[in-house]
Amino acid sequence: MPPAPSQRGFSLLGTLLMLAVVVFLATTGARIVPHYIDYRALDKIITSIEAERGAGLSSVRDFYDYVGKGLAVNRIKDLDLERALAVRVEGEHFLIRLNYEKREPLIGNLDLVANFDKEYRLRMP
Repeated sequence: MPPAPSQRGFSLLGTLLMLAVVVFLATTGARIVPHYIDYRALDKIITSIEAERGAGLSSVRDFYDYVGKGLAVNRIKDLDLERALAVRVEGEHFLIRLNYEKREPLIGNLDLVANFDKEYRLRMP
């Protein structure tokens, strides 16, 4: 009768390597995911303007004030609206360009960069 095959698991080196990869991915995710959550909240604030009939937004300043209040409600404090948003009025529409990037240090002089760029055309409420 042939001997039973022996079973082997991860070696110590394999386990440490797997642990290092998991820690790297978790650290990267923990640094970049909050920026995507903030972006989704900002996107939702901007797109909700069209449905918000009682907001009374008729100027670019009103628009910035409305979005600023939405950022305060969502506790987004590290975004400069004047630099991230370019807003202009064309007829009965707001033309908005959301364009900004966020950098997070990763290791030494390596950074994670998330670039957000989207254009909107919203009817004034």
